[in-house]
Amino acid sequence: MALEFKGDVVSALASSVTLPRMVRVKQLFDHSHFEPEEIPAIVHAQLDRPEMRERIRPGMSVAVTCGSRGVANIAIITRAIVDFVKDCGGEPFVFPAMGSHGGATAEGQIGILAGYGVTEESLGCPIRSSMEVVQVGNREDNGRPVYIDKYAAEADGIILCGRVKAHTAFRGPYESGILKMAVIGMGKQRGAEQCHQDGFRDMGYDLPQIAKVIFDNTNILGAVALGENAFDETCIIEGLLKEEVFDREPDILKRTKERLGKIYFDDIDVLVVDRIGKDISGDGMDPNITGRFAVPHVPSDKNVQHIAVLDLTEETHGNCNGLGLSDVTTARLVNKIDVDATFPNVVTSTVVCTPRIPLFTRSDEDCIKIALRTCNFIDRLNPRIVHIQDTMRLEEIFISEAMLEEARNNPHVEILSEPEDWPFDEQGNLW
Repeated sequence: MALEFKGDVVSALASSVTLPRMVRVKQLFDHSHFEPEEIPAIVHAQLDRPEMRERIRPGMSVAVTCGSRGVANIAIITRAIVDFVKDCGGEPFVFPAMGSHGGATAEGQIGILAGYGVTEESLGCPIRSSMEVVQVGNREDNGRPVYIDKYAAEADGIILCGRVKAHTAFRGPYESGILKMAVIGMGKQRGAEQCHQDGFRDMGYDLPQIAKVIFDNTNILGAVALGENAFDETCIIEGLLKEEVFDREPDILKRTKERLGKIYFDDIDVLVVDRIGKDISGDGMDPNITGRFAVPHVPSDKNVQHIAVLDLTEETHGNCNGLGLSDVTTARLVNKIDVDATFPNVVTSTVVCTPRIPLFTRSDEDCIKIALRTCNFIDRLNPRIVHIQDTMRLEEIFISEAMLEEARNNPHVEILSEPEDWPFDEQGNLW
């Protein structure tokens, strides 16, 4: 049922606020990346090593992971891995390796892959999706069981593929990447729950402990590690043998952190985010960008008082994870929430604040004004507002007029426009 407002109380509260004019600016990041048409040959070259070819015997079944994080060029990359396995004489299949995503159902996970263009037709091989897992061993330190996907366990070999990047809730030599794909992605909901049951505080320690059990007791052949630049473009593709993953992933993580997008402004009164979604970040909007983390043990170096979130992406399929990290939102967004798509992921992670619904308004304009009105200890005549599309698209953003001089003095920023009013329509929305 759609939310209804019985009156105009919230709009009346917002009406006393005057929003500042905004300036469009360009943030300067490293653009270097691989073009899509180059990627198949690069993936093939990275995997085409004698040691890897020796491991893929003719006729053997090889399981290839595919995750849910909206990885750039994932359909192209996955197809390239499949083609390499075929070239070696193997019989590949792809399986969803995404923990509890997709509503923690086999069908939901296939739906997520299809949304990324990953289908049996596009791959030229079967997709085998199941939430069933098998136990492959126990942790040495505490004896807890370790699980992986049933189909992967039954295969003659496994090739892991994952994007390596900074995690949103813990720090360590291994964060989001190949080890996490093996432990949480390939572990399905049950494996993800085992890893998350004590929260994120010790995840930097737990992740390699669990991964070691998987690597020691399964038929992993190797991996393809990916990195992306600030524009969600593939800039790192590295083929790794099984025995190289633990040694090389930390360096890949370091290099991807150097390429991470950022907001070159601090002390922000209101950060306006057009959209959030699981395809953008595990937390809907990347805390490494916003400075708003869902857990207390990750320090932030960015000062943002209020965050206003206006909408969900279509690709998130109603999963509103991360909305709880905002302060104000819109009824439009709230009406798109699918609790069946959201709650399994939240419960598995044990971080239950992330889907909370904040104060919401009838329009984008009211949302932004309420976020500004409720700020404390700010210069109300010269507020500091930053407006972004989402945390993956940060090259062109808007800043309030009060920040213009700071932008002129920042070597990482170019000014693209004169100050202009917000382009609200008759309903007070930006689109």
